[in-house]
Amino acid sequence: MVFAPAFLLATGLVYAFLESTIEGKLVLLALFLGSIFSWSVMVTKIRYLNFARRQSGRFSALFRQDRTPLRIYEQGLRFEGSPLYEIYKAGCGELCFQMLGSMELDETFRARVESADKITPAQMRAVTVAMERAVGESGLKLESQMIILSTAVSGAPFLGLLGTVWGVMDAFGGIAQSGSANLAAMAPGVAGALITTVVGLLVAIPAMFGYNFLVTSLRSLIIEAENFAAELSSEIEHRYVEHGSREARKSF
Repeated sequence: MVFAPAFLLATGLVYAFLESTIEGKLVLLALFLGSIFSWSVMVTKIRYLNFARRQSGRFSALFRQDRTPLRIYEQGLRFEGSPLYEIYKAGCGELCFQMLGSMELDETFRARVESADKITPAQMRAVTVAMERAVGESGLKLESQMIILSTAVSGAPFLGLLGTVWGVMDAFGGIAQSGSANLAAMAPGVAGALITTVVGLLVAIPAMFGYNFLVTSLRSLIIEAENFAAELSSEIEHRYVEHGSREARKSF
């Protein structure tokens, strides 16, 4: 008794599919492919975001242990998949290039950094631009393939409606040709036409929930990346930027 509604629904869908026209079945095939793509994107993105969040947590905890901007870069540690690490790597790489003329890591790296002159505010702007570019690239990477979900949300119901309208048109055309306008003659064609709308909604509704969840998660990661870029920029400017000596400031 508990499974009776589900059984009846499944039976009705099978009957409607069998009564569907060739055009309706082509629409159903397109919706089925769209459902596969949207579910694969949702599963892949959720797994990737969870991995990126874990990697960023590990990197953030290590970065805040020391608060020395170049320590992780010097040690050559990697946190692949973390947007924060990508921003950090871009900023530290540009900083080393501005200070040392190269981004090479060797046993003399720390000594060369300690003996190097501080960078100018103009050079600091180049470091900031590198981090901003990394923020943008991380955002694009996080938002990749989201167009598939948004297309499924907005396009699947319309595609299903197209199949329904087409099927109803064929059903009424067949009734007009046969001259038999009774319920028994109309029911199979109408049922076959309506299945495309049902399937279109079944594709769009999960994609809508997945899209909203992923957009919220992506926004939080992007904001976290922007905040970290500002924090790292402040740390670098505090330690490695020369704003002029006291005598130079007094002369003004």
